[in-house]
Amino acid sequence: MSRKELSGLVVAITGGARGIGLATAKALAAEGAKVSIGDVDADLAEQEAAALHGFGCALDVRDRTSFAAFINATVGALGPVDVLINNAGIMPMGAFHEEEPALADAQIDINFRGVITGAQLVLPEMLERGSGHVINVASLAGRFAIPGAAIYAGTKFAVVGLTESLAAEYRDSGIAFTAIMPSKVRTELASGTEEAGRGIPAVDPEDVAQAIVDSIRRPQLFVAVPRYLEAASALYRLMPQSVTRAGRRVLGDDRILKKLNRAAHESYDLRIKRLVR
Repeated sequence: MSRKELSGLVVAITGGARGIGLATAKALAAEGAKVSIGDVDADLAEQEAAALHGFGCALDVRDRTSFAAFINATVGALGPVDVLINNAGIMPMGAFHEEEPALADAQIDINFRGVITGAQLVLPEMLERGSGHVINVASLAGRFAIPGAAIYAGTKFAVVGLTESLAAEYRDSGIAFTAIMPSKVRTELASGTEEAGRGIPAVDPEDVAQAIVDSIRRPQLFVAVPRYLEAASALYRLMPQSVTRAGRRVLGDDRILKKLNRAAHESYDLRIKRLVR
């Protein structure tokens, strides 16, 4: 497969004002891509985009009208979207039976329905053109279910499945689809998980950004970050359930429920809870 040039590509990134999204915007801008940042924090999106000579505006991926306005504004400012990166996501942590229904709905709407909406909005023009790339930032939680983040894991399993299905449905269209599956990422989302996430490989937002850049250059369906966890994921799915259950117990896979530092995680909790008020 030939190596795609990034210079001049128009890349729209949801949830692009912080964390993985912002690291990706910076990495792509450094390669000469024209980046568009959409985020619920409109001021921050505009500020970060201006620093990259790109475009930024408000975006609430739960609202189809807002998402359509973001895509249309991107086209008006930079040109047709070559790559959409569905990155926006939230991850509340805690016992499943205690999670507020509104917070559960927000995860489904942001982490999964937003991905659906974004893909539906950019595909018609990409199909007409015969080229394009939709990149969905999922998680290795979309392969390994996590106690203490059940709804989050469910949405990420859904994103992985959606991406695979779209790749099959549009395989002759010239459009690429990729699911990026990071392990624990050192962002605000993971604050307070030093003990809860002990033993889980941790990566920086820049590592995920580089994986995204590489996937644009040479499209692949599934990309784990770090890459060696792809083999671990494949091996896990081949193991008998009795073995995986015993292994999980030994490793203490329920540490989110028992070891999460709530005080350190509080600022993130408060920020995402404001989304549902």
